[in-house]
Amino acid sequence: MGKVYISQNTLKRIPFYLDYLKKMKAQGEVYLSSTAIAKGLELNDVQVRKDLALISRTGGKPKVGYEIDELLTDISLFLGMKNNNKSVLIGVGSLGTALLNYQGFAEYGLEIVAAFDKNPDKVNQKVGRYVIKPLSELSSFCKKHEIHVGIITVPAVHAQEACDNLVNSGVKAIWNFAPTKLNVSKNIIVQNENMASSLVILSRHLNETRQ
Repeated sequence: MGKVYISQNTLKRIPFYLDYLKKMKAQGEVYLSSTAIAKGLELNDVQVRKDLALISRTGGKPKVGYEIDELLTDISLFLGMKNNNKSVLIGVGSLGTALLNYQGFAEYGLEIVAAFDKNPDKVNQKVGRYVIKPLSELSSFCKKHEIHVGIITVPAVHAQEACDNLVNSGVKAIWNFAPTKLNVSKNIIVQNENMASSLVILSRHLNETRQ
């Protein structure tokens, strides 16, 4: 499949397609139409058809729809989930520890291979299967293992420093959990996970329902 433009909104829907297809496969289904998928996920039928047209290599079959196994493979290939994108994590606090213990990243082609912290009390401590490494070893580790993805779970005040260390170590993509904007060059991809922003939206919605 050649390079295809896909919107952020479509990308955000793909994990829901993935989970729903797996659920229906477990229930014994072999084929699913875009209409059935749209109904099951309470999405717009036309939008689902457009999304799947971008992803599927062969398209659905008349009267039966998409073969589930084939569509699951197409989604995996489209997202690069078959690739093993090795990553490192900086900041082994409560959030960092939770991410290190989470087993679901591999399903999406991401593997955390090492964790770093500059706190000497944490260095050489074990978290799950990881032995925390000192930040001074970050650059050599990333270059030796060709790491291109970095995860930042440090406090906001230290996030830019962590980002700079990752970029200087050859990292090209950063998953940032710190509630701050990072300054990077145009060739570096940053995905921000702003939990504070999400909580504001939830709080505002709850406040409106109480009025």
